[in-house]
Order: sequence, then structure tokens, then C-alpha cells
Amino acid sequence: MVAIPADILTKVIKKRPSDTHKGNYGRVLLIGGCENYGGAIIMATEGTLNSGAGLVAVATHSLNLSALHARDPEAMYIDWHDHDLPALIKKMDVVVCGPGLGLSNFARELMQMLCNTLTNEQTLVLDASGLDLIAEKRSLIPQHVGKIILTPHQMEWQRLSQIKIAFQTDSANLTALNELFPKKNAILVLKSNHTHVYCGDGSIFVNPLGNPGMATGGMGDTLAGIIGGFCAQFGNNLDSIMAAVYIHSLAGDQIARTDYVVRPTKVSNVLPQLMKKYAD
Repeated sequence: MVAIPADILTKVIKKRPSDTHKGNYGRVLLIGGCENYGGAIIMATEGTLNSGAGLVAVATHSLNLSALHARDPEAMYIDWHDHDLPALIKKMDVVVCGPGLGLSNFARELMQMLCNTLTNEQTLVLDASGLDLIAEKRSLIPQHVGKIILTPHQMEWQRLSQIKIAFQTDSANLTALNELFPKKNAILVLKSNHTHVYCGDGSIFVNPLGNPGMATGGMGDTLAGIIGGFCAQFGNNLDSIMAAVYIHSLAGDQIARTDYVVRPTKVSNVLPQLMKKYAD
């Protein structure tokens, strides 16, 4: 196990060439936000937007439309009941599924549709309810997707892996990851006070940053969105994922110098300035 290196940001984040457009920086669809948890998908959306994805769309409950467009007019919207949703999914580079999704029968139907629609050319970030749904029903694990990135906290990982938190050792986590995803196309971002990143090939990285002010609802949703944004524009490789984890905590540490509590929306707000600093 090694620490995520401090130079990961300069390695991944690159200055944008002049002759580029929004299509060069990836298409991301976020799916989530039931009646009670609209804030989760909005915070994930802000993480994706502020980390630089070129085109961002959100499939959510219609109750969230006004709040979403009031805060983030840059994001496109589709009602998650819309029959055109599968067609939209096929156009995306990255799908982030789970923030505020809930565990309703409709949420299960959405997950099943996602499994049936994703292709080997796409990346899936599974967070929150998306993880709990596949913990309930393993058949909801997508089989035809290029890369799967799991972003559970320790209790969500316990439900999915069946490993109690006290026994979530590195070796146990790697074994469970490869049993769940024998194609070794998955990366586990296990959130804790020092988040660990596990790869199917056996490599393990630990995030050296972070602070207790970040122990706030919505922080994980924001991270899922940032991972989606980084994978869309920098590629779905391990370096991009580690850079997303690192900059999320770096932003939190910067805010914690003056703030007792680190709000997830503040983390998203400082991302463009941090990315500018580390671009070549």
C-alpha cells in the first residue's frame, strides 16, 4: 500500500488547448435524486460540473428540476421516467448512478435498465443507493461496461461485500472486489478518514489528505461527481481516479483552514481554481 503521490494532479490535469470544444471534455449522465434526496444528485452534479466535464446531464425526479436549474443551469435535465433515457445513456462516456436514488421498486427498474443499456465503451460510477441495490440483488451488477468505479463508505461496503467493518482489511477487500467483479474491470474507492483505492490487479493506494470537517452529508455524493468529471475528460484510468480523490480532500483541507465544517458545495466551488493551479 502506498500513498497517492502529491504530483498526481500535475500528472493528470492538463492545460486545455485553444482549439477544443465541450465535446472534447466528456459527456456525463448522473442518475439519482428521489423525492426526499434531491440534494444528493445536485451536489454530485456540482462536483461533475466544477471538475470540468464538457457536457453534463441529470436524470432525476421531476420535483428536483427547479432546484437543479436554479443552482446549476449548465446541466441538462431529463425526467427519469422518460422513455428516451436509454437512448441518452448510450450517448454518454460516463454514468454516475446512485446519489439520492433510493431503494424503491422504480429505482430497481432503473438499475436493471442501466445494466441492459451500458456498453463496454462506457464507465459507470456507482455510489450510495446504487451500491445498496446491487448488495440486495447481485444480478444488478452490470456485466457489459468498460470500467466500474465503486465509491462506498464502510457501511455500504459491508452490505455489498459482507465483510464487517472491523474486518475490512486490505486483503479481504481485494478478495471481495475480485469475487464481485471477476473481469477485474472494477476499482473500489473505499471512503474513510483516509480513503483507500483498490484495484483488481492487487494495487492499493491511500489518500493522505482529508480532515474531520469533511464528515458532512453530501461529501460522498460530491466525490462521486468529481470522479465522473475526471474520468470523462482525463480517461477512466487509475491516475484520473486517484487525482479526483486527492483534489476532493485537498479542497476540503484548504477550506478547513478557516471553516470548522467543510460543506460539500464549498468543495465543488474551489475546484476550478485548484485545477487551474495544477494545470501545466
